[in-house]
Amino acid sequence: MGSDTATMGAAPVESKSLPSPSRRRVWIGLLAILGVAALIRIRLLDIPLERDEGEYALAGQLMLHGIPPYQLAWNMKLPGTYTAYAAIMAVLGQSTRAIHLGLLAVNAATILLLYALARRWFGARGALAACGTFAMLSLCAGVLGMAGHATHFVVLFAVAATLVLFRAIESGSARGVFLSGLLYGTAVLMKQQGAFIGLFGLVWLLWTRARAQRLAAFAVGLVVPFCLTCIVLWKLGVFGTFWFWTFQYAREYASETTLADGWDYLSDNLPDVVIPNVALWLAAGAGLVLLWWRRDMRRIAPPLTLFLVFSSLAVCPGFYFRPHYFILMLPAVALLAGGAVESLQGDSSPLRGSAAMWLWAIALGFSLFTQRYFLFGMNPVQANPWEYELTPFPEAARVAGYIRAHSAPGSRIAVLGSEPEIYFDADRLPATGYMYTYGLMEAQPFALRMQDELIRQIEEVRPEYVVYVGFYSSWAYDEDSPQKFFDWWKSYALNYRRVGLVDVVGENDIRYRWNADAENSPPQSKRYMEVLRRR
Repeated sequence: MGSDTATMGAAPVESKSLPSPSRRRVWIGLLAILGVAALIRIRLLDIPLERDEGEYALAGQLMLHGIPPYQLAWNMKLPGTYTAYAAIMAVLGQSTRAIHLGLLAVNAATILLLYALARRWFGARGALAACGTFAMLSLCAGVLGMAGHATHFVVLFAVAATLVLFRAIESGSARGVFLSGLLYGTAVLMKQQGAFIGLFGLVWLLWTRARAQRLAAFAVGLVVPFCLTCIVLWKLGVFGTFWFWTFQYAREYASETTLADGWDYLSDNLPDVVIPNVALWLAAGAGLVLLWWRRDMRRIAPPLTLFLVFSSLAVCPGFYFRPHYFILMLPAVALLAGGAVESLQGDSSPLRGSAAMWLWAIALGFSLFTQRYFLFGMNPVQANPWEYELTPFPEAARVAGYIRAHSAPGSRIAVLGSEPEIYFDADRLPATGYMYTYGLMEAQPFALRMQDELIRQIEEVRPEYVVYVGFYSSWAYDEDSPQKFFDWWKSYALNYRRVGLVDVVGENDIRYRWNADAENSPPQSKRYMEVLRRR
């Protein structure tokens, strides 16, 4: 009982030998999945950066300028995705296209790792179905799949960690268990929710009755990335700010939402996640049932079920159920869809195997058909409101271009609102650490202190340009939000004159005015952005 037991759900299936033509078809199928997914992403490379992408891009850009995270730009996320963005931009350049090319590479790597993981449990057809399912689900507008969210980076490292873990359990390698812990720990650095998938690794080791030595190796590997991060940030002099934002404020943020609010968020977002790919989600549900029902597949059922449970828990912290949080579930859902194909094809009938693959292909084709306009018809600007409704991301890029053309490198600017992508696209230093203004409006104990700090920073730095974002989605204030900042801004804004105005009067009526034309044209709608230059 004290040794690793590879037969308790961890062992791979016996490899089902396919004739050479079938093997070639499988590899052609895998390359086709990668190719089609890449072509769709390449077609939409120029979708404007959204807020989270702007945050990661700004932090990565500052890092490339030698400015550490949490010095000039603050938020509650751990710095793993900032570092990943910096690495992508160091190789591909500091642009929207480069970021989305990096996402393409991350997605392709995840698909390949998922194939290797699925191949341990399934035949080639089941593994191929898992990869195709993940590729399709991760393209969906319902999970904001075209945006480089941190969750894409979490699943990359989580799938790699899970693959290494099961290989280590099979071989009895303590070094492999340690490496899997390192990879799970790196997934946590990408976004805190990765901790739940790391917890899956620990639970599975306990399930297989791993020796204490291997449990310790896993636990050490899991915490090493975070400990090293703390040491580096302490050496860089930003540990205090890092700790406040990622623990003190993050704790308040996570506790703001009630269960009733969480249910509303889930009810709003889950249909957009599931309905466009409903046939593939149903296939995953069938896979979950079939793996437990078929006696010869039950050894696979426990790890996949636990993987699904912990991946689902990763979506839940704070009960916000943001669309991109569901990306954390997609590897588990894809593996279960592969399990459905594996279970349906049986052990001896080639005809049943072909029929199972055809059923899966029909489900995949249905997903492509229902999303054809988004995936194949829309241009990047059209695709943006499809994902985000009336949000100012294309307009923010135009505003950033104006500031970049009319200011010198090294100029300090301020964005009053939650649009950090403007800082990145303008390539100008932020005058305030507040990349987002949501925290200033929230019912949490730091809100008024944050407003005071933002006011102080603006008054001290005296930025050359200020962008005031008049979109509710950029503030999310309510009747209980402290009003001190808005009262201050009414008087302080007199130090600036309007040189740019973006007025979103309607979905197809967006008016741009610049310089003298902007100065004499007040906004006509409640969705606008003002570009203000210091007098």
